[in-house]
Amino acid sequence: MGALTKKKSESSVDQDIGTAIRALETEADGLLKLAKFIDTRFADAITAIHDMKSSGVQGRLIVAGIGKSGHVARKIAATLASTGTPSYFVHPGEASHGDMGMITSNDVVLMLSNSGENAELSDLIHYTRRYSIHLIAITSNPKSTLAQHADTCLLLPDVPEACPNGLAPTTSTTMMMALGDALAVTLLERMGLTKEQYKVFHPGGKLGQKLMKVSELMIGYDALPIVQPDAKMDEAILVLTEKNLGSVLVVDDKGNLKGIVTDGDLKRHMAPDLLQKSVTDVMTSGPKSIESDALAVEALDIMTKIPGHYLTSLIVTNDGKLTGMIRLQDCLQAGIA
Repeated sequence: MGALTKKKSESSVDQDIGTAIRALETEADGLLKLAKFIDTRFADAITAIHDMKSSGVQGRLIVAGIGKSGHVARKIAATLASTGTPSYFVHPGEASHGDMGMITSNDVVLMLSNSGENAELSDLIHYTRRYSIHLIAITSNPKSTLAQHADTCLLLPDVPEACPNGLAPTTSTTMMMALGDALAVTLLERMGLTKEQYKVFHPGGKLGQKLMKVSELMIGYDALPIVQPDAKMDEAILVLTEKNLGSVLVVDDKGNLKGIVTDGDLKRHMAPDLLQKSVTDVMTSGPKSIESDALAVEALDIMTKIPGHYLTSLIVTNDGKLTGMIRLQDCLQAGIA
């Protein structure tokens, strides 16, 4: 009895794995076919959205859909907004009960419906036609009401759903999601959005942390522990203790950095006459540095790139001039790792 149960269990596991693979392969096949459907209509949609953003009055992309298409529409709106295209989701049902007033003639509407015949979409379609608002459709039915009334129709290929009954939206919603990503990435590239500009839309996330600049984390010049090249080590240690930054910078009258005295330097020169030594005898010349407009993650990489050894701080310069200091602990506390 136990052997039969075990055999049945193994058979069930194999069946589950097979089902999962078939579902993924079905959806992957849909994406490959979708890629072949990209044509000038996609470029027309990109132009309509891009021109909306660059017109005299700032327009927005309104993304709408019902049911599972509505869930995908919300995600597409979020992705577009996070990549620099002003976008938000409007529920077609709510639009029929007052939210239509949120949509202006400067906007573009992107509507998702696999069948293109959802009754809930009719009022919003009519509204775009009445006020000459550019309507972009994503649908698999070229003869549907949505497709026939759209200014630009992005067709999905006719491929089976991953659901064995052909009922649950699976492949169709995957294609919609991917097409939304394609729109977002194409718009991002057309506008030339940089990493730094992208950070503006993600100030609180991990991505925002990784895109922080050195200048945002560094300790400014006025707070630096600085001594003159003719100073003795007793003065340097007083400054080291007072500033509590783990090192002392040796800077001449013209503001040129001559070297740095670190905890490691102190340990290497520890002797009865240490306090009477000149800082130039103890300091490390030519310390590693980084420009203030570099990313903080680059500073972290410099400080930790040697296996088994790391720097606790890094000099910050601006066009070669001493500007500040960035510390390893500040990078870690900011979540940059």
